[in-house]
Amino acid sequence: MMRTVDGLWSLVRADLQRYGYGVSWRAFLRQYLLAPGFRYSCWMRLTNSLKAMGAPGYVGYVCSRIILHHYSIKYGIDMPYNATIGPGLYISHCGGIVVSEDVVIGRDCNLNHEVTIGVKYGGKNPGCPTIGDRVYLGPGCKVIGGIVLGNDVAVGANAVVVHSLPDFAVAAGIPAKVLSLVGSSQYVVNTTHQESSSS
Repeated sequence: MMRTVDGLWSLVRADLQRYGYGVSWRAFLRQYLLAPGFRYSCWMRLTNSLKAMGAPGYVGYVCSRIILHHYSIKYGIDMPYNATIGPGLYISHCGGIVVSEDVVIGRDCNLNHEVTIGVKYGGKNPGCPTIGDRVYLGPGCKVIGGIVLGNDVAVGANAVVVHSLPDFAVAAGIPAKVLSLVGSSQYVVNTTHQESSSS
């Protein structure tokens, strides 16, 4: 059980670092009160951890069906607590964010408002996307189907991604096409990788 509690704090700490005000209780309170995306991710992480720890059913119900559902409606974030999302999640603006339950998202990824990461049934590339590390998803972009976005990918605003993208791809358009291979480093900052490499 202690490992799960430590794991929860490790995830929350990594998410907190992405907001750029350090990692402390003061920074936590600041971001929890002022950043709706961080508040949502805290409850999402807590709910997932409580389920993993085998907390009583009513505790999970309160977290997932009441509190998390409340914030989902309030902030316009439809991101299930049991989706596979790596540490360092950064939600810059809320509203219209939809993430399918079976999506896999790597570490240090940025989600903007109106982003959809969804499942595709039938046709070419059925299934859910797998998103690599340090991926930037611009406002309004859609990533659909059983495709893979490599590490350090940047997807432009309102792009529709229906094909896999290689590492460091910068893609835009409908359907999205690779414009360059300069990556996402100018958009994805305060990463947990930077912390671990400097310590």
